[in-house]
Amino acid sequence: MRAFVRSSGASALLFSRTVKAVRRDGLTLRALLEQLHELIGRSAFLVTLGMAFFGTVIVTIAYAQARKYTGNITLVGPAYFELMVREFGPLTVALLLASRAGASASAEQASMSVNEQIDALTLSGIDPLAYLVAPRVLACAIGLPLLTVLGTVAASLGAALTVTHSFGADGRSFIDPQFVDSGDVMCAGVKAVLCGLYIPLAASARAITAQGGAQAVGRAVTTGVVEACMGCLVIDFVVAAAFWGITR
Repeated sequence: MRAFVRSSGASALLFSRTVKAVRRDGLTLRALLEQLHELIGRSAFLVTLGMAFFGTVIVTIAYAQARKYTGNITLVGPAYFELMVREFGPLTVALLLASRAGASASAEQASMSVNEQIDALTLSGIDPLAYLVAPRVLACAIGLPLLTVLGTVAASLGAALTVTHSFGADGRSFIDPQFVDSGDVMCAGVKAVLCGLYIPLAASARAITAQGGAQAVGRAVTTGVVEACMGCLVIDFVVAAAFWGITR
């Protein structure tokens, strides 16, 4: 718990320093577009495939439970879709992205720190926070909500196809938005944006100060991914509790 609190504090401090660096040095559109491509373009297949399988697994479990209590799998379709939009979609996509993009960012920046490239940037008058961290933070805050939409659609279609072709039921019932309201969409959006901000910060907090060779890079990557994933889980809980308190 103490380690997580320290990592959260380090991420918050890094965010504050990054904002100051961007105000002073600016942020280039090219760097942002490169990170958007890295994030969305190279993560889209992973998110689509992973969420499609996730939707298939969840609906298979739902089918087993429905047979015990209701006998009709289509009755749980609208509730399933609401949960996918509000909870499963943003959280699972965030965890997938933390594993891929978080590891990539940690490895790259830790390697640069170990090889003294970050020091070289500083000596050249380039702020490493504005050059390395800021584009990733902004790209992830923009890209994660978009990937969440893609992942939610993939999971819902995977569930619908599984229900239709494996269980012989009406798969369209699993894409029924009758229980989804603006609060669900807003809750999912807030989770996606906050997780998008936190993932690159957690991945970078240890990496940009890594020292000690290959072992330091490995520690930075491991720590960055673990703290990014834990942060996403905490953000999901806090946002869900806040919206529950507001809308109850």
